Amino acid sequence: MIEEHFSALRTALDRACAAAPRIQRWGHHLAEVLGSGGRLLACGNGGSAAEAQHLTGELVGRFRDERAPLSAIALHADTSAGTAILNDYGEHELFARQVRAHGRPGDVLVALSTSGRSQNVVAAAKTAQELGLTTWALTGPAPNRLAALCDDAVAVDAPTVATVQEVHLAVVHALCAVLDESLGVAA
Repeated sequence: MIEEHFSALRTALDRACAAAPRIQRWGHHLAEVLGSGGRLLACGNGGSAAEAQHLTGELVGRFRDERAPLSAIALHADTSAGTAILNDYGEHELFARQVRAHGRPGDVLVALSTSGRSQNVVAAAKTAQELGLTTWALTGPAPNRLAALCDDAVAVDAPTVATVQEVHLAVVHALCAVLDESLGVAA
């Protein structure tokens, strides 16, 4: 069982290496956005929410080396706003309403969904595009609704949710490394 899991992870990581140029572009673009006072918003459900918060934590804190904090918000992490939105507007508006509150033209939304079908994540991406944000998706296998909707996507071809999420974490760390490099942070 363990050997099968690690074998599937190796295969998925090998496939994800094809996304390296895309992740490089994302990192450079994100450095421009955040370096000029813009912000990153991130959203997902369950394990994808954890990955979104991991990403924002690396930006507000630091990834490897000391640097100024960068503006990044994990939309699920504000539990008071989230529960109020769920109560007053319903689950489909959970992230979209927060994108309307915090997103500005030129900002970036990273939307994570292992299925690529999470309705509240898809709604957030649609709202972000309407407002002029750049939208990037981290999903499971393509084709899927979220990857098709966003400006760009890394769709992880893997057989299980666990493996997709593990590759998403590798992508998050690679993105942070490129971002820091673009900002001139020592590696």
